[in-house]
Amino acid sequence: MFDIDEDRFEALVVEALEQIPEALQDLMVNVALFIEDEPPAEEPHLLGLYDGIPLTERGDNYAGALPDRIMIFRKPILAICDNEDDVIREVRITVVHEIAHHFGIDDDRLDQLGYA
Repeated sequence: MFDIDEDRFEALVVEALEQIPEALQDLMVNVALFIEDEPPAEEPHLLGLYDGIPLTERGDNYAGALPDRIMIFRKPILAICDNEDDVIREVRITVVHEIAHHFGIDDDRLDQLGYA
């Protein structure tokens, strides 16, 4: 396990977000990203979680909905990392993985693309 403080971890998440192509960032509608220390108790090994309605499933009656939420879980990511380079890689993979869910890409396809 590698440990970094919350501010550095947040900076790594921001860097990962900034690496998302601007054209895709512009398409991210009604979504908010949060950093949490721990995932839900029933899923302690999650690194991230997307909670919302993917863009591909939003119909004409999609209006007034609360923002989708992307959560990145700091402690489980740090638990599988040995150094800061590992953290940078895992944060980037996790951020891309959860954003992909916002765009309607499922886990099987993400696995094929190397973002499992």
